[in-house]
Amino acid sequence: MDQQELLSLLALKKAPLIGDIMAKKLIRTFGSAAAVFEQPYREIAAIEGIGEKKAQFIKAKDLFQKAENELKFIEENKLKYRVYYNDDYPERLQYCVDGPIIFFENGNINWNNPYTLSIVGTRQITSQGSAFLEKFMADIAPLHPTIISGYAYGVDILAHKLSIEHGLQTVAVMAHGLNQTYPRNHAAHNNDVKKNGGFVTDFWSTDTFDRKNFLGRNRVIAGLSEATVVIESAEKGGSLVTADLASGYNREVFAVPGRVNDKYSSGCNSLIKQSKAHLLTTAADIPYILGWQQNEVAVQKQLFVELDKDERAIYTVLKEQEKELLDIIALQVHMPVHKVASLLMSMELKGVVKPLPGKLFMLT
Repeated sequence: MDQQELLSLLALKKAPLIGDIMAKKLIRTFGSAAAVFEQPYREIAAIEGIGEKKAQFIKAKDLFQKAENELKFIEENKLKYRVYYNDDYPERLQYCVDGPIIFFENGNINWNNPYTLSIVGTRQITSQGSAFLEKFMADIAPLHPTIISGYAYGVDILAHKLSIEHGLQTVAVMAHGLNQTYPRNHAAHNNDVKKNGGFVTDFWSTDTFDRKNFLGRNRVIAGLSEATVVIESAEKGGSLVTADLASGYNREVFAVPGRVNDKYSSGCNSLIKQSKAHLLTTAADIPYILGWQQNEVAVQKQLFVELDKDERAIYTVLKEQEKELLDIIALQVHMPVHKVASLLMSMELKGVVKPLPGKLFMLT
C-alpha cells in the first residue's frame, strides 16, 4: 500500500470523534483516505455528520506526526495490518458497518477458515462452566473451527488454551495496543497463541488497557465470527454485550443454560428466554444450526455423544453398508421392525440418516 494512504488511514483512525463509520463515509465521499486530508476545511465540514468541530480534529497539525510514530512501531515490530477495502480483510468483518477501517495483527492467522466461533463468558468461570467448555472443545475440534475470544480471565483464556490443546487456530482480540498484554500473567501464553493463530486489535500502541475499550474490542470479536457462544454470564456483563453485537450483525448466538438460581447462568438463561440465543447443550448443536458439513471423523465422535445405545447399534450397521433395508437392519440389531422404524425416524430428525425409496436407509 502507498505509504501516504497508510498514514492517512492511521490519522483518520486516530482523529477524535470520527469513528469507523464516519471515516468510511469520508473515504467513500472523497475516494481515499489520503484524499480526505487534501480537502479544504470547509469541504470536510460540509459532510453530513462532520461539522466544524470534527473537521478541526481532522485538520489538526499533530495528527500525521502521531500517525508516523505509530507506523514506525508497526514496521519495527513487523506487524501486519488489514484495511477494510482490501481483499485480505476478513470477509465477515467487512459486512459490519462499524468494522475498523484498519486493524493490526501479530501472529500467523488464516482468515479463510469457513468455520469461525467466538467463545465468551464470565471472568469467574465455575467448575461446571469449565467442564462444559472442555467437553465442548473436545467434541467440536474435529471440525477445526477458528476460536476467537478476548484473552481475559475465565472463559476467554480457557477457550484459547483448549484451542491450542486441540490444535485449533485461536485469535485473541485485545482492548489495547499490541505492545502490551493484559492481564499481564497471560503473557505466558503469548507464544503459543502466535504459533496457533495470533493477536489482533484496532487500538494503537499508545492505547493502554482501559475498560472503555471493551465495547470496541467486543464488536471485533462478534464481527469476525459466524456465531458467538456464551458459556456463562451473570445478568449483566461484557459477554452479553458481545452477544447483542453479534445479533445486530445478523450472526447466530448460542448460550449454555444453567440452574435458575446460579449467578453465572442468569445471563445465558435470559438470552434463551428472550429468544436472543439458541440453547446449547452439546457441540453437535453448532453444525446442526449453522449447517456446517461434518466429516466422517467429526460425525462419529459427536454422534456417539447424542445417540443412545440402540441408535448407535443401527448407526454401526449403516456405517458398514452403503444402504440397507429396514427389515435387514432389524435382523442385524436384533430388534423388532417397528422399534427400528421408530429409531430411524428419530435418527432422521437428528440428521444422522436419510430414507430412500423401498424402505432403504443410509447415513447422511
